Amino acid sequence: MTTELRVLAPEQWDTMFDRIERAFTGAPESPEGRAQWRRVSEPGRMLTAWDGDELVGTAGAFSFRMTLPGGAPAAVSGVTMVSVQPTHRRRGVLTSMMRRQLDDFRDRGEPFAVLTASEPAIYGRYGYGIASRQLSGTVDTDRVVLHAPQGVEQVRFRLLPAAEALGACERIYAELVPARAGMLARQPGWETQAVVDAPGERGGAGPLLCVLAETDGEVRGYARYSTTSRWSPAGPQGSVNLKEVSALDPVTYAALWRYLAGIDLTSTIAFRNLPVDDPLVHLVSDPRRCTLGFRDALHLRVLDVGAALSARSYAAPVDVVLAVEDAFRPEDSGTWRLTGDAKGASCERTTDAAELVVPVAQLGAAYLGDASLRSMAGAGFVRELRPGALAEASAAFRTDTAPWLPHGF
Repeated sequence: MTTELRVLAPEQWDTMFDRIERAFTGAPESPEGRAQWRRVSEPGRMLTAWDGDELVGTAGAFSFRMTLPGGAPAAVSGVTMVSVQPTHRRRGVLTSMMRRQLDDFRDRGEPFAVLTASEPAIYGRYGYGIASRQLSGTVDTDRVVLHAPQGVEQVRFRLLPAAEALGACERIYAELVPARAGMLARQPGWETQAVVDAPGERGGAGPLLCVLAETDGEVRGYARYSTTSRWSPAGPQGSVNLKEVSALDPVTYAALWRYLAGIDLTSTIAFRNLPVDDPLVHLVSDPRRCTLGFRDALHLRVLDVGAALSARSYAAPVDVVLAVEDAFRPEDSGTWRLTGDAKGASCERTTDAAELVVPVAQLGAAYLGDASLRSMAGAGFVRELRPGALAEASAAFRTDTAPWLPHGF
C-alpha cells in the first residue's frame, strides 16, 4: 500500500484530533481538554499519513527542554498523538511515520527524542528505551502515621481552586526542574495543562483543589488534589486523589503529606505519579499499609550518539569505547569513545576496538541514569568485550537522583 506523508495544515487540526480519538477507542476528550491540546499543539510538527483523501495516521511532536544528568537543559522532541486507523493497521503506516519523524528530528539537530507509550512494546523496535519510571499507589491513612520532622508545625496552608494558585505553583516547579533529570521546563501554554478540570471527567470526584504550603509568608510547596466521597456501614471511607505534590525543602514536603493524610472523611491517599525514589517511602510508618507499584514513564531514543553522550555529565570517571547497534537506523550504528566525569564529557567516533556493545534502545534506557547497564547485560542485551568496561560504564551512567517525568504529553 502507498500512503502519502504530509505535514498537517492548520485547518485540518480538528479532523486530525477526531481521528486520534477514534484510534484510541475511548470516550471523546472534553471540550476543555480538547481546547488545551489545541493550545499547545504545533501544527508544523504534526505528521499525517493519507490514503488518497483519507487521513489514516498521525504522529506529532512537541518542542521541549529537558533536564539532563548534571542539570544542563537540552532541546528535545516529545513524540505525541501517534495513531493509525484500524482499517490501515499492519501495513507499514506507523513504521513510515516513525522513520520520517526521526529523520526530521535529526535534521533539527536534536540528539534524542522522547515519548510516553500507550503500549510500550511498540516503540522498542524503533530504538526507544524506557528511561524513567513512575511510582503509583495508595496510603492507608487510617493505619499509617506520617513522619513529622522538626519544623512542620510552622508550615501554614492556604486552600484554593487549582487554577487560582497557578502562578505560585509554576514558580515552585521551575525551581525544581534543574534538580532532576527527565523533568521538562514548561513551554508557553503548558502551565495550564495540570489544571484542566472538566466536570465530566472527574469520575465522581470533587473539583481540583490546590493547597499552598507557606513558611514565614513564602510559598515553599503545593499539592493539587481532589476528593472522592465514599461511605460504608462503619463510616466515611473517602479518598484523596493526589495529582501532584512538590516542595522546595523536606520539612514542607512532609507537612504537605501530613495535611493530605488529615483531610476529614477520607481514609486513603491515591497517587499515580511520583519519582521512584520519592521520600514518601521513608515518611510512612508502615510501608506494608501502602500499595506501591512501578510503571514505565519516559521512553528515550538516541539519534546522535556523540552529541547525546557529550551533553550530560557522569557520576564517576569513565573512558570506554562503545559499539552502538541501531537496527532501525543502521546508518547511525558505529563505535564511539566516551570520556567524562561529573564536570562534563566528550564522545567521538573512533576506530579503536569496541569494549562494550550497546543496542540503541538500551543506550536510551540508560541515558538518564535509571536503568543499569549491568542489569541489561544480565539480560543479555549489553555485551562486555573488555573486562571492567561494564562496571566502569554502569557506575558512570547512574544518577544519585532517579529521573522523573512529572506529566505526560
